[in-house]
Amino acid sequence: MAAKEARARIKINRLLEESGWRFFDDDSGPANIVLEPNVKITESAIDALGGNFETIKNGFVDFLLLDAEGFPFIVLEAKAEDKNPLVGKEQARTYAKSQGCRFILLSNGNLHYFWDLERGNPRVITSFPEPESVAGHIHFHPSPEMLCDEKVGDDYIALTQYPTYSSDAGWQAASERQAFIKKNRLRCLREYQKQAIEALQLAASRGDERCLFEMATGTGKTLTAAAVIKLFLRSGNARRVLFLVDRLELEEQANKSFKLLLKNDFSSVIYKEQRDDWRKAEIVVTTVQSLLFNNKYKQLFSPTDFDLVISDEAHRSIGGNARAVFEYFVGYKLGLTATPKDYLKKFDPKKPTTRDPRELERRLLLDTYRTFGCESGEPTFRYSLLDGVRDGFLINPVTVDARTEITTQLLADKGYAVMAVTEGNEDKEQTYYQRDFEKKFFSKATNQVFCETFLKNALRDPVSGEIGKTIVFAVSQKHAAKLTQILNELADVLFPGRYNSDFAIQVTSQIKDAQQYTLNFANNNLLGSENFVESYKTSKARVCVTVGMMTTGYDCTDIMNLCMMRPIFSPTDFVQIKGRGTRPHDFLEELHDPERAELVKDPDKTRFKLFDFFANCEYFEEKFNYDEVLVLPAPSGRERPVPPPPPPPGNLYVSTLPDALAGIAEEQIGAEGMRVDRMFFETFEDKVKEDAFVQEQVAAGEWQPAIDHVLAEFMDKPAEYFTLDKLRKAAGVDRQLPLREILQKIFGLIPYFKSKDELLEEEFQKFVLDYKPNDPGHIVAMKYYFKAYISDARVRDIIESKRLTDLNVNPSFTMHDFQGVPPEWRNKIPQYVKDYVSINSFTH
Repeated sequence: MAAKEARARIKINRLLEESGWRFFDDDSGPANIVLEPNVKITESAIDALGGNFETIKNGFVDFLLLDAEGFPFIVLEAKAEDKNPLVGKEQARTYAKSQGCRFILLSNGNLHYFWDLERGNPRVITSFPEPESVAGHIHFHPSPEMLCDEKVGDDYIALTQYPTYSSDAGWQAASERQAFIKKNRLRCLREYQKQAIEALQLAASRGDERCLFEMATGTGKTLTAAAVIKLFLRSGNARRVLFLVDRLELEEQANKSFKLLLKNDFSSVIYKEQRDDWRKAEIVVTTVQSLLFNNKYKQLFSPTDFDLVISDEAHRSIGGNARAVFEYFVGYKLGLTATPKDYLKKFDPKKPTTRDPRELERRLLLDTYRTFGCESGEPTFRYSLLDGVRDGFLINPVTVDARTEITTQLLADKGYAVMAVTEGNEDKEQTYYQRDFEKKFFSKATNQVFCETFLKNALRDPVSGEIGKTIVFAVSQKHAAKLTQILNELADVLFPGRYNSDFAIQVTSQIKDAQQYTLNFANNNLLGSENFVESYKTSKARVCVTVGMMTTGYDCTDIMNLCMMRPIFSPTDFVQIKGRGTRPHDFLEELHDPERAELVKDPDKTRFKLFDFFANCEYFEEKFNYDEVLVLPAPSGRERPVPPPPPPPGNLYVSTLPDALAGIAEEQIGAEGMRVDRMFFETFEDKVKEDAFVQEQVAAGEWQPAIDHVLAEFMDKPAEYFTLDKLRKAAGVDRQLPLREILQKIFGLIPYFKSKDELLEEEFQKFVLDYKPNDPGHIVAMKYYFKAYISDARVRDIIESKRLTDLNVNPSFTMHDFQGVPPEWRNKIPQYVKDYVSINSFTH
């Protein structure tokens, strides 16, 4: 028992020092930690104090943390590792009140709680708060009642944008109102957005501090989030808000939106642009990736710095290690997602396939619903695409099933099954994987068919009559370049002298100013405007050919056509791509000729076309009712194209010359490994970093295409013969290294490869945050069981087969260890691991 008490105190000491608290005066300032017996606990002091820290003559060893003026500030009640920190809750409250302290920390070294006596219950934290951060809470007096009582009307945001709008003549004159709204960019909340706010207020009245909004793309999640932010800041329930995104372009877009909507009352900054002044802003926007690098979030922020954390595209921005960033902060949590859980209805979780991207999607969505307290699968508020279409706010696509002869068969679980003609004129099914598409499928003839089919059947702009603005999604940058060239060649034939190679433009990371191209396309000035009608402003470039840059967060309401000239493997990507076209649009907004406007038929966008050349719709929607099935252009007498067979393995050089041993020597290799091993990994790193396609996919957060490309282009090749096992050994890691993690390390998204035990510790922390065990006195035994079940196949087999007597002769995890785990956790822990932990990551 004494050893457990001593270990707990040593851990607490370190946590305090890491968070900026001082036992002694130093250059940073005077000591701000007082121990009741005035003793600092160190490893060398354990023996002298006998390890019995709870029965020394002055009673319990409590830490009293002081503020900048040296007055009592926080009471830290410390317990032994095998005791629940909450057992000291009432004692700590009494002591805190006697010292005039509002804040309490409860810890046993492994599990920690932060308790603001004015905010209800203690909350689990993973790090101790910094002195400056808690100091900011002194004048912060949240009131859930005020949060719930705040009235949120249609003009909740408009009143911040223009407080006196209703008295302006432009508003009061009905004939001028729409022009007035457009000029001042006023935003009013729709009914369903107000319902989302009301659902959040209702949840808060029940004491819930986590909410999840599931809202279809195009339904105004950012506007809704702005209303939530105003609600919290205005009602005094937040001093500062953190808005997390998972892509750089979304970071800039969110910040611009918040400035447009809230700047008259609150300031918004992107953290990386205001590193020294971010505390002056009420809204801080940042990417999860920038905080994850080298665990910067723990260095840059304290757990109490933000009172509301909002996660945009929550299933992505809190997935995997990003969850640690989200959970680090105390306070209210709100998740926003456009991806409905129903999209995974065909996936059987009882038969997980680690290579199948649907498994990752399943885990991310399960994690999302569980994180926000929605284990039942019902979010706090849901507004689907069908709801938006029903209410007239969104548009359903006209799906165009345009499979070529090569893409006739559907994507199978193991790959893409294609019927090919053999020499014997018999059909034979061949399976190709995603990494094979560009290399083996996309002949010029196939690309030509794609482009001709699109141009023949594309929706036209209702004002100018030209091809409606379009986004084409290609397999790779090379494929994008080929498609762009073909489209421009065909446009020269269809529209002689009109475009001069400006009809289609490649928008990928290889292209300079590609990000600006996306903005110009939305603003109708990409490569010029007014090409057909002088009084009508619309982009001269009609087609953007991309890979992953324009899938999420891209707002261009006048998109008329979307072309999936690639297979889609991720349900999320499918939803996002489809969502680029669902927003309505009035085409007369850019027409400055009243007489011509009267001649335009159907000026409102009521549909868009979703061209599907790979049966993606059928793949993701089991019984999809296609609106349009096209007859593809005739192959002009050419024979049916057959995919070439896979290349034969490289030939081995065999020498028949005699040889002899010239000498021999032995050397013990140290922990740093052999130089050749280190260089082996560095060589692989250099090759991958130079690959433009991998660069683009990683920058866009599109991991599966990047992984498949690396597998196809770099792995198992005769020159270096890179394999995952060789790379793991070269990196000196004691576990399996997934290729995604290797790419994250190569591109600087993680600082180093964590050891097996470090990952096990992180997984256990997630488990504790999720279940918040009410008997943390057994938390050490539970952790031992948790780690053993994940990392030891024999232990898993014994537990699953219920051969518990075998634990009597099992060396790594014994019957005594098992009996130390409370009975109610003996099944919960294995079930949690099955649902949320990838065991493969912890094996060699």
